Amino acid sequence: MIITGAIFDIDGTLIDSMKIWDNLGERYLLKLGIQPENNLSKVLYPMTLNESCLYLKNHYSLTYSTDKIEQDLLKILNDFYYFEVPSKKGVNNFLATLKKLNIPMVLTTSGNKDLAIVALKRLNLLKYFKAIFTCDEMQTTKKEPYIFDKAAHYINSKPQHTLVFEDNLDAINTAKENGFITIAIEDTFNIYNKEIFQASVDYYLDDFSNNEIFTKYFKNNIREE
Repeated sequence: MIITGAIFDIDGTLIDSMKIWDNLGERYLLKLGIQPENNLSKVLYPMTLNESCLYLKNHYSLTYSTDKIEQDLLKILNDFYYFEVPSKKGVNNFLATLKKLNIPMVLTTSGNKDLAIVALKRLNLLKYFKAIFTCDEMQTTKKEPYIFDKAAHYINSKPQHTLVFEDNLDAINTAKENGFITIAIEDTFNIYNKEIFQASVDYYLDDFSNNEIFTKYFKNNIREE
C-alpha cells in the first residue's frame, strides 16, 4: 500500500485545546471572583455559546448583559489560542518526518479557523500543511464525508491511500466508512472510550512520539516528488 496523503484534524488532535471548552465557564467565573459549581462543565456542554451566556447570567445573578458575557468568553478563548494552547506530544517531529517522506498534508476542522491558524503559526506547525478546510465554510459536518473527500481531492490522494488523523469518534467512523485509513489520537476527552476507539480505527496513537506507524504504513512506500 502506498500512502499518498494525510488529513489532520486540529483541536484535540494536533493541539491540546479541548480543555478550554471544558473549563471556559469556570475560568470566566473565577476571573470574576465567583466560585463555580462542581459540575458546571457538564451543565454547559450541550449548550450553544448563547445558551451558556444566558445560563451564567441567570444562575450566578450576573449584572452583565449576555452580549458582554459572550465577549468576555471569546476574549478568554482568544487568549488561550494566542498564548497558551500547546501542541500534542511529538507533533512537530511527526509532521517533519511526513514532509521528508513527501506526503502532502491538509487540515480539516469543525472549530474556529482563525483561532486554529493563530495557534498553529505560534507552534510552528502551519508550515507543514497545504490547505485548511472548515465545516463552517463548507456548510457541512464531520458526520458527512464531504469535507474529507474535498481535502483528499485537493492533494490528489484517493481515500484508500490517505491517512485521516482524528480524536472524534463520529469523524473517524465517517472517514472509515468512506474508505480512508483512520488513525485515532488519544486525548483527555476520549480516553474513557479508548477500547471503542481502538476497535473502530485502523491504528491508535497514544501520542505522536510513537514511531511504529511509520513502520506500518510508510516502509518501502516513500512517495517521490
